[in-house]
Amino acid sequence: MKLNMLSTLMVAAVSLGTLAGTAQAQGRLVIYCSATNAMCETEAKAFGEKYDVKTSFIRNGSGSTLAKVDAEKNNPQADVWYGGTLDPQSQAGEMGLLQAYKSPNLEQIMPQFRDPAKLKGNFSSAIYVGILGFGVNTQRLKEKNLPEPKCWKDLTNPVYKGEIQIADPQSSGTAYTALATFTQLWGEDQAFAYLKQLNGNISQYTKSGIAPARNAARGETAIGIGFLHDYSLEKEKGAPLTLVSPCEGSGYEVGGVSILKNARNAENAKLFVDWALSKEAQELSWKKGQSYQILTNTTAESSPNSLKLDDLKLIDYDMDKFGATETRKHLITKWVNDVKMGQ
Repeated sequence: MKLNMLSTLMVAAVSLGTLAGTAQAQGRLVIYCSATNAMCETEAKAFGEKYDVKTSFIRNGSGSTLAKVDAEKNNPQADVWYGGTLDPQSQAGEMGLLQAYKSPNLEQIMPQFRDPAKLKGNFSSAIYVGILGFGVNTQRLKEKNLPEPKCWKDLTNPVYKGEIQIADPQSSGTAYTALATFTQLWGEDQAFAYLKQLNGNISQYTKSGIAPARNAARGETAIGIGFLHDYSLEKEKGAPLTLVSPCEGSGYEVGGVSILKNARNAENAKLFVDWALSKEAQELSWKKGQSYQILTNTTAESSPNSLKLDDLKLIDYDMDKFGATETRKHLITKWVNDVKMGQ
């Protein structure tokens, strides 16, 4: 009788333990998302449904998100940072704002992107690759009788005055990637001489890196500088856009995912990183999330609208140097003082 009672108690204890584990696995997850709104919504919803987690996200640019994460470091309001350029997430790692996590799914990621941030130890992981370039509204060019640019240097031609948009690197990771790209292509002095020339043709420095693509698609500007997958989406929707991978070569972004230090829902954050690196999640990004980046999971099928790495002329982008806090602050401060203030 006592044995039976003991067995019953043990079963009850196991059941309670299982229920407690299930409750822990369910819980909540708050995501700071720097990808497109469609991608953020798609991935957050699918993760929440798959793992029965109450999931919410707040969408903002990479630069703005870094500032927010830093401001909240003593009382984190989110658990994980998903999407957007890696450089600000790399900087967050250096600043002690992230928690290291080595996902078992890293085995499926392209080897060169398995620990991409400057601070090594898996503080950030890579979910996609986006190619920097520019989109050209061919209809607006025709109406204004303007030539179609093929190279970065073409964009400084005075005939494009008021016809180019790019984001502000203070708030946009996309625009910071452009600063880093030009610096690596030509050296810092020549890069900023170029940016000053380009400034004369800029109609607007947008807050978001996606905005120039949307404005070029609508014909509000002839040329938008940004990641080409954003222009692929607008072209698919019917916009008269030509995508240009510039003749000099170009830089690229690595989209990151990172767990915030002292996250309230750390176990669910780890589960989300596993999800973000998985074949299922990465394919969902284009099948439902309307995002056409190059995928990092080698088992995942890419969108027909995605570019192919082997077809592109890319610079040897120095992730360690240009993802470093000191370099990023220096280039953005110099851009504000030498370029933007000179408008």
